[in-house]
Amino acid sequence: MLHLIIADAELETVPVEIASNRAIAWQSRHRGRRPTEILLDSNFHYPAMRGLPDADRRGRPDIVHICLLAALDTPLNREGLLRLYVHTRQNKLITVDPSTRLPRAYNRFTGLIEHLFLAGTAPPENPLLHIQDASLEEIITRIKPAKVMTFSEHGNRKSYSELFQGISGDDEVCAIIGGFPHGNFISNVAGLSDELVCIDPEQLEAPTVLTRAICAYEDAFDVQKTRFSR
Repeated sequence: MLHLIIADAELETVPVEIASNRAIAWQSRHRGRRPTEILLDSNFHYPAMRGLPDADRRGRPDIVHICLLAALDTPLNREGLLRLYVHTRQNKLITVDPSTRLPRAYNRFTGLIEHLFLAGTAPPENPLLHIQDASLEEIITRIKPAKVMTFSEHGNRKSYSELFQGISGDDEVCAIIGGFPHGNFISNVAGLSDELVCIDPEQLEAPTVLTRAICAYEDAFDVQKTRFSR
């Protein structure tokens, strides 16, 4: 089983410090929500975000959206061999049911996540997403994996075929991928990981790393061969 964590994701609601900004106030009225109930999005809120710490990397729900859409549609997930988690910079944990079908339209996705932050589960009629407080360390402790690897440009260079060597198909394996546009992890991934791995000499975007990790796991355990043999 591959447990994939999108860690330190820049997914959050509008902070109180900038909730009174005119553009945010207008958008919240238009959406029928309070300013602190809408998602922070640098596409719309960047001028208001300039005074926030780490403003240049925050407000990126689009990264989580693309990553989850890609992961949920993989053969690995269809085989029931993938578990997905989103860990945010505020130490919120979103667990994603493998049967989840996320909206492809970005505005519908943001509405779903806003409801999740408000209610704790989403969608209302059939809760498949759940959110709770949890640090990255707490998540890993719950999973109890045989190995934890974090994908990082500072890690040991490995080919895709080497990533899961020495691991059994019966092992619980945890792979950590950054859910932010650039920079370093906020969480202490080096202290939580058995290994930091690098799969390219250039920094790759999160969705690219995610799909490569899943494909490498599928190849390591002959997922495609298993599906074709039925």
